[in-house]
Amino acid sequence: MFYDAVKNDHGLPVDPFKAIVAPRPIAWVSTLSPEGVANLAPYSFFNAFSQSPHYVAFGSGAGKDSMRNIEATGEFVVNLATFDLREQMNASSAHVAADEFELAGLAKAPCRIVHPPRVAESPAALECCLHRIVALPDDDGQSENFLIIGRVLGIYIDDRFIHEGRVDTAAMRPIARMGYSEYATVTEAWRMRRPD
Repeated sequence: MFYDAVKNDHGLPVDPFKAIVAPRPIAWVSTLSPEGVANLAPYSFFNAFSQSPHYVAFGSGAGKDSMRNIEATGEFVVNLATFDLREQMNASSAHVAADEFELAGLAKAPCRIVHPPRVAESPAALECCLHRIVALPDDDGQSENFLIIGRVLGIYIDDRFIHEGRVDTAAMRPIARMGYSEYATVTEAWRMRRPD
């Protein structure tokens, strides 16, 4: 099949776009409001975009607490969502006024460089400062979606997952979003060297 992605006339019961761009890592973003209230929410439009310096970016809809907090404070943390933390990650996606850390039964750990806490149970976290927020306009020039770009200032890795000088990503069992309500889990790694 082929369909016009602008018209989105695929004729399927559910939009297949996210099932094709998959698996997508999950940015489990923790922030602080200017008043010091913690917020935690998962975002499945996320990835890393530069090796040196390190930049990450995630997509957010307008009016989300995470984006408002980042705009106000200029800081956020991306926590690694793992299979062991899948239920807590899902619980933190609820639209509630409560502290999502408490709602999901998660502990807060202090960061070294930025003010928002990281998820203490997560095996890795990226401490970030805001670089830029880019509006993603629709055909009418209206923006309901935004790309939040952050520079990574500090990285936390649980020492249990460092083996022979390398991070054992598969041992952390990170989860990723696929289409619909489907997820994937990284459980094995394999190597292939570039020809040059």
